[in-house]
Amino acid sequence: MSFSLNFEVRDYECDLQGIVNNAVYQNYLEHARHKFLQSVGLDFAQLHHEGIDPVVYRIEIDYKKSLKSGDLFSITLLVEREGNLKFIFNQSIFKNNNELVLKAKVIAVFTANGKPIVPPQKVIDALAI
Repeated sequence: MSFSLNFEVRDYECDLQGIVNNAVYQNYLEHARHKFLQSVGLDFAQLHHEGIDPVVYRIEIDYKKSLKSGDLFSITLLVEREGNLKFIFNQSIFKNNNELVLKAKVIAVFTANGKPIVPPQKVIDALAI
């Protein structure tokens, strides 16, 4: 299942070099994942209330270009499943001229009481995997 979300760089997200700080990109990626999950009917707060928490297991990021204040960009997301426990969020950031800024592979698992679990069927169904 694929997903896309548009953004604009805000001044305070940039460092002294005038480019987006590398840590801010992880905020962008996380926000896009949360919006994606909402778009397929999954609610973090409700899942937590049910004792289920999705957590990031690993992130790999390849930085290609820098974003600057005022840049318009989009984040694309494609989710796939690896085995019973891991969900792979392949995310890319593109400037509005379709120039690749960043590629990321975010591996997430669902947990209950701090231990990885096979997610409930409603999660698997929502992610259409």
